[in-house]
Amino acid sequence: MKAIAKLTFLAAVMAITATVSARAQVADRLVDEQRPPAVEPAPGLPTKAPKAPPPLFIVNDNIIGYYYLPTATNPGAGQTPKNVLVFNHFDVWSYGTNFLSVEWLKATNNKNPPFGTPASPCDQGGPQYPPGAQQCPGYTEIYGFVRSTFGWNQIFSTKAYAVGPLTNIEFAVGADLNTDNTTLGSAKKSIQGGLQFDFETPYKGFLNIGAYAYKEWQHDGFASTFPFQPIPNPSGNVDFNPTWAVEVNYGQPLGSSPFKYKALVVLHGPKGCGETCQPLGPGLIRTTEYLTQQLLVFDVGQAFWNQPQRFAIFGGYRWWKNKFGIDPNQPNGPFIATTESTWLMGAAAKF
Repeated sequence: MKAIAKLTFLAAVMAITATVSARAQVADRLVDEQRPPAVEPAPGLPTKAPKAPPPLFIVNDNIIGYYYLPTATNPGAGQTPKNVLVFNHFDVWSYGTNFLSVEWLKATNNKNPPFGTPASPCDQGGPQYPPGAQQCPGYTEIYGFVRSTFGWNQIFSTKAYAVGPLTNIEFAVGADLNTDNTTLGSAKKSIQGGLQFDFETPYKGFLNIGAYAYKEWQHDGFASTFPFQPIPNPSGNVDFNPTWAVEVNYGQPLGSSPFKYKALVVLHGPKGCGETCQPLGPGLIRTTEYLTQQLLVFDVGQAFWNQPQRFAIFGGYRWWKNKFGIDPNQPNGPFIATTESTWLMGAAAKF
């Protein structure tokens, strides 16, 4: 199952807490700091107690959730439903934001490729593991990532980067890690850095557009398990070329109703094979990767308990072309399941 590790920023779109602009959250503090010093009270008059220092984190939210992907795919292996448990953490502090997500993914279709996505060694094919046999459980993956931003308005103590619908420009950095129990032995490590542009949309919506430099490392257990290429890779280490990435995140409340629309677009540029390319080596040809996802979120807490952003359910659609950047047309023949088209549904709670 030559699935290379999962694309970034998927769990972020199911975060039920509203996206918060760091600039807006610290506005009151900035006003307080810019006020002139208070006049000293006359002798003998009582004095007020000193003002307590502001908290380090203005927003500090944690979310647990679950969602289901009925027709997810793993390139090279096939299609499988997936159950996903997720934990999200989001905070806002004086200079920016931090977002952490950890997902546990479990495939429910354990048929051998090209009909499912089993755990190792059933994904290796051959006479021992014939197509469609059910000899191993569905594979399991753990995926985590972090994103942090540092607002220019906050760093430079200005409002110069809030013009019209633009609310801020931010330095943005991130990293991803994963592991799974396939023969691939995915061990993704990626870093990215660049700029994010934050916009306010009508009716309290937001639009964030990020442009990044992106670098990824991986592990190819197939290359070390089957080193029968003219140029083998017995270590299985994969080192991709630096490339570009774009992330777009849009959230729009639908008036005063408990519904909210969310959309995500992620693009990754070609990153090379990471190891000697086919047909001489085991490396897959990579191309530009496209992901788009739309969600309709229903805030159950707002609708029934007057507690908005506490508990929500959601449904949506995901389309993922050239998944993990894999070109479906490889020198050694077609590569299956590189396009994912699936509905998704789930629920999340904030605590």
